[in-house]
This record gives sequence, structure tokens and C-alpha cells, in this order.
Amino acid sequence: MDRDFTAGFDHPMNDPRRVMAEMLQSRRQNFSLPQAFYNDASMFKLDIEEIFEKEWIFAGMTCEIPTRGSYITVEVGSNSVIVMRDNTGAVQGFHNVCRHRGSRLCSKAKGKVAKLVCPYHQWTYELDGRLLYAGNNMGNTFDPSDYSLKPVQVKTGGGFILICLAEEPPAVDDLIFTLGEYLEPYDMENVKVAAESTLVEQANWKLVVENNRECYHCNGAHPELLNSLQEFDDTEDPRATPEYKALVARKQAEWSAQNIPWQLRRFGQRSRLTRTPLLEGTVAMTMDGKPACTKLMGRIQNPDMGSLRIFHLPNSWNHFMGDHAVVFRVLPLGPQHTVVTTKWLVHKDAVEGVDYDLAHMRRVWDATNDQDRRLVEENQLGINSKAYQPGPYSETYEYGVIDFLQWYSEQMLSNLGYGQDHLRIVGK
Repeated sequence: MDRDFTAGFDHPMNDPRRVMAEMLQSRRQNFSLPQAFYNDASMFKLDIEEIFEKEWIFAGMTCEIPTRGSYITVEVGSNSVIVMRDNTGAVQGFHNVCRHRGSRLCSKAKGKVAKLVCPYHQWTYELDGRLLYAGNNMGNTFDPSDYSLKPVQVKTGGGFILICLAEEPPAVDDLIFTLGEYLEPYDMENVKVAAESTLVEQANWKLVVENNRECYHCNGAHPELLNSLQEFDDTEDPRATPEYKALVARKQAEWSAQNIPWQLRRFGQRSRLTRTPLLEGTVAMTMDGKPACTKLMGRIQNPDMGSLRIFHLPNSWNHFMGDHAVVFRVLPLGPQHTVVTTKWLVHKDAVEGVDYDLAHMRRVWDATNDQDRRLVEENQLGINSKAYQPGPYSETYEYGVIDFLQWYSEQMLSNLGYGQDHLRIVGK
């Protein structure tokens, strides 16, 4: 039986960090988490502090900030972050906090500025974060160099922007290099966002990720997606059929001849890249399986690129096809509120209504996102019941969920200061 640490969880004598560690140490292997991990405010606070403020988070794409002064803002818990191009073209990250009295500098999700100017008292910052102007009333001893914006660590690779709020971020250069290698054919500096959607889902962020990590539910929930998507992407998957393995071998030979990377690459349980075929006769995740955009991306000459699947914990999954890409970002808003942002990318010179029909491009994932929203919201409502107790995952169909929760448990314990030696997950 799972031990119940939730009784008196809010009592001042209970340390939430210790309680969380003990719950992780005693959870049953290959079972869902205890209820508090999905709906408790103290647990959510630790998720933000120990995962989202310490790990590398997917923020957006470099094509969203194409020129100097272009910026996006990203909300990580209570931390607002500005990601922007400076005057040299480099991508910089700053806390969206004026050094005067703490006002936000940028209130919009995206934009372009010549300088960063605080709307409160007009303190003005250069695009590299240096304070340029603080008025004439700060006194003779005031030194502007002491009041640059607080930096946020940024890494870019293959068009992806990752940020980390930790002072000493974990190593990620291996992933950054591989993203550049695998996305080289797409010429990611010459793509654009054709469309964007935002869904606020009434569910814990871990339920959103768990739902993405398995296709056990696909047959019953995603008819549009299954017009083109293979339910698995690895020939070692126990469900892989001889027909799928033969298709993979044929497509891999074609991709190799075109110098298109396809090999499965893993970075622990944190990140994964692989290119896998779509269903025979389909080349894009559209209702009819045909290209959504006639202008292909980068140097790609053949639309039949399958899907380059890129997964990065804790908050992103992505599909890159020959004609367009779909990228996803997950950010927690509260214990039972999560925002999922989806962006459709095309060649920067593709013209809507000429090279692509936006409704045709969006239809599959708009439908799938809404179906997934309903699934995780119903999942959350059931978990909130007093009848909920952790249930078993299928090792055949839900191994991706098992991997995610193993990563989450190990990273949380390590970041809490317990380390992997303290991870004592009991057997079934």
C-alpha cells in the first residue's frame, strides 16, 4: 500500500520538501503519482522551484525574434522572462523586472523595441541589459553599471530557444549540438510562424505531459491524427509490425541518400530525437495526408520526410515534416491550470492562400489539441476525487509515461538535495 503523507500536509510542522521526497521515495514503480502531486498547491510550488526554475525550459523559436530588438516574453511560474535579439544579433535572456522598483518592462507576449524602457519611471536599458538612463534624480553616488537587468541563461540550437533560471544550469550542450545537426536541412533561420494557438487546460502540467507520452488513448480519441500518424516511432517497440519495420528501412535508406538525419538519439530520459515515417502514402499531418504547404522547408526537395519527433522535458514536443512543422510548449499556471501553446512553422517565403491553406494546415492539430484538453481535464476531475489512488501503467503502451515520471522523480529528488541514492521506489 502507498503511504499517505497528505494528512496534515499544510500543518506548519510539516516540511513540504521532506514530504515530497518521502512520497517519491515510496511510490510504486510503474504507477501514477499520489493525488497531491496533481492538485496540491505546496507540491505545485515545488514543481516550479525545483523543475521549472532549475531545468532547461523550451521558450520559443529563434524565427520569432528575427531582428535586433525583437522579443518574446515567457512566464515561468511567477517569473516573467524577456528573450530578445541584441544589437549584435545574439539571443539574450533577462528577467522582465526593472531594477528601479521592480515593474515589468514588457507587458506584451511579443514585440520589437529600440531600447527597453520601463513604463513606470522610464528607466531605459540597452538591448544587452545595460542601464542607460535613470533620470537626473538618483544622486551623485548612483552608478548605472550596478543596475543592469538580471540575466537569464539562454541556449539556441536548430532554431530552438532554451532558457534556464538557475545560476548554475545543468549541462545541455549535447542536445543543443544535436538540434543544430538534425534541423540543418530545415534552415531554421528562414522559417516563420504561420499560426499560433493557446489553450488553457484545467489540469496539472504533469497530466498534460503524461497524456502526450502515450498513444494508448489515440484509437478512441484522435481520428484526425490517425489519418497520418504512426502510433509508435521505434522498430524496437513491442507493437511494431513487420510492415512498419519494412517501411522504416526503406525510408531510412531514402533519407540517408538525401543526407537527412534520422537516427534515434536519446539524452537520458530528458530529451529524444528520431525521424519516423508517417503512414504509407501520407507525407504530412493533414486530413488527407498531403502537404499543407507547397513550398518545402530549407533544402528539403521531397515532402516525404516522415516526422522528425523532438521531445524535451519538462515542457515540449514537436513534429517536423518536409513542408511544415508543429511545435508545442507547456507552461504551468497553477496546480490545476496549464497553458499549451502550439505554433505551425513554414518557409519564411511561403504565402498564405498561395503556398498554403491555413485551415488545412491547422485542422488535425486543432482537433487533437482540443480532444487532449478534454481528456486531461476529465483525468484531473477524477484524480480530485477521494476515490483516486495511483493506478498501474501499461509497460507496453505507456512506457513513455513511465520514463517521464522516472525522470521527474530523479530530478526532483536531486534538486531537493536528496540525490539518486535516495530514490527508493518500491516494487509492484
